[in-house]
Amino acid sequence: MSGDKIRIYGTDTCPFTRQARATYKEKAIFINVADDQDKLDEMLAYSGGKRIIPVIVDGGKVTVGFSPDGGSGGG
Repeated sequence: MSGDKIRIYGTDTCPFTRQARATYKEKAIFINVADDQDKLDEMLAYSGGKRIIPVIVDGGKVTVGFSPDGGSGGG
């Protein structure tokens, strides 16, 4: 995959995805699932089938949704 980089699955238009990208900056890579069925399927495998973005994968930890205060959120 992408080594030890955090992966953020989401879309360019999602405000929660944009917040996650701004928070993680260069520590993460962004994977746009809007136009890529394979990447969407990959995201759904991590999220247990939930269509909530962003999905953040940090090693073995998967977070569905994002809130800058650490709570859950997502679009």
